[in-house]
Amino acid sequence: MLEIKQLNQYYGESHTLWEVDLNVPQGSCLCLMGRNGVGKTTLLKSIMGLLPVKSGSITFDGQELANRPADRRARVGIGYVPQGRDIFPLLSVEENLRVGLAARRDKSTELPGRIFELFPVLKQMLKRRGGDLSGGQQQQLAIGRALAIDPKLLILDEPAEGIQPNIVHEIGDIIKRLNEDENITVLLVEQKLPFTRRVAKHFCLMDRGRIVGGGGIAELSDGLIRKYLTV
Repeated sequence: MLEIKQLNQYYGESHTLWEVDLNVPQGSCLCLMGRNGVGKTTLLKSIMGLLPVKSGSITFDGQELANRPADRRARVGIGYVPQGRDIFPLLSVEENLRVGLAARRDKSTELPGRIFELFPVLKQMLKRRGGDLSGGQQQQLAIGRALAIDPKLLILDEPAEGIQPNIVHEIGDIIKRLNEDENITVLLVEQKLPFTRRVAKHFCLMDRGRIVGGGGIAELSDGLIRKYLTV
């Protein structure tokens, strides 16, 4: 579904992504892992068109996206939940969710009912400002906004960061449900190992801007954790 080949990216003169190859098959749930600063968020932002790439290919459902504008990603069916959530704090919950509708391929103006099935608290808070929600509620809102576009691929950057444990568990359950029951392909970045082991089917390791390993989640050994994840 998503295929990245020989991707290179720079911040000024600093070479940040080096010949990155990554394949996210249809129906998979893949976790991109690595220490802070190795390029994980940079890679996600490059996929989403939020950072320019120097060279390489980003193909989604057979369409080349590398040199297309950022809004093209949502319109082809990629939902994105950025690190820190980036909800609009002065807009209501409903207004935040409706932002996602603009990118729907079917042009629907109705919020999908499944958002409120997954996150009942959002229905109770439709008129409340996004900035007044707790961190966990804001994360649910950010995921709901991404689901409003009816995505085929859902990309999440640190979905468990800064959230109370009971909401982390709930978000993990929802990601599994979206992937396993609704066949939404998932690519996520996550540092919490218990969360990753419970949610992801496969992993991919990054180090210093390069892909250095990967496999089925059961293959994430203690040796790999010490080498690439332990601080």
